[in-house]
Amino acid sequence: MRRRVAAALVAAILVGPALAQQHDPFEPEGYRADNYRAPVPATLTGARVLTTAEAEAIWRAKSGAFIDVLPRVPKPKNLPEGTVWRDMPRKNIPGSTWLPDTGYGVLPPAMDDYFQRGLAHAARGDKAALLVIYCLADCWMSWNAAKRALSYGYANVAWYPDGTDGWERANLPSEETPPQPRPDQ
Repeated sequence: MRRRVAAALVAAILVGPALAQQHDPFEPEGYRADNYRAPVPATLTGARVLTTAEAEAIWRAKSGAFIDVLPRVPKPKNLPEGTVWRDMPRKNIPGSTWLPDTGYGVLPPAMDDYFQRGLAHAARGDKAALLVIYCLADCWMSWNAAKRALSYGYANVAWYPDGTDGWERANLPSEETPPQPRPDQ
């Protein structure tokens, strides 16, 4: 009995650290459809995953189109007259195209079309152009959007999982960017 307990204890000691290192979630088969602000996988099949230094090098070389997919709360249509509405400002990687709400697990047809048109415009119609897709750190929106861009046939998709959080931590420049108007605006 003591040998079994000792063997189990030794196995736990040897296997425990290996299991503890597996903290990154695995890539889901489809799109993430809930809990969008949670740890993301370290990979995205078919896409290049960028560090902040790699994203900065692409930005400085102007060799890719940066796409932000952070959601944006729209102005409610039924606000009482005289109500002041202030959009939340968004500081982006300079030169980015902000396509809000395009990283959800399911996109209604109008938003899917909006995303496809936005990507085509950013890529200048070239499906081989480098697209760098981001949001915030631990944001499944950017993972979903990059996966979706791959499904549209874009061959050079890079996912920047640290997004503007990583960009700002590195003290890189940012600028306030208005979103591209959504189909419902």
